[in-house]
Amino acid sequence: MLDTFWAVIAEQLEELRTAKNADDVLRILASESGTAPGFFGGSGGDETVSAALHTAGWTTVWAESSIFYTMRAPDGSMITYIEGDIYRGDRHGHNPEQTGELAD
Repeated sequence: MLDTFWAVIAEQLEELRTAKNADDVLRILASESGTAPGFFGGSGGDETVSAALHTAGWTTVWAESSIFYTMRAPDGSMITYIEGDIYRGDRHGHNPEQTGELAD
């Protein structure tokens, strides 16, 4: 069972290496439970979402730590990663154009 879990994680990371926009990331890491539209369950593994997205040409816009950061896709769309949860856009609190999912 554990082998199957890590096989899924490896497949997700492989797909993320070609993600061109936020929609791709949210499709690859779609969450059927929880409050975030996306979730990465492999954060305890050897590879990271940010490394996979850097391979795909994404840039880091802002980072507080390896578990809380915002990245921009080649097309300009962004995602924010918060402890495995993935949100569309810049949600770290410095962007006035947040869509409200995490806004106070």
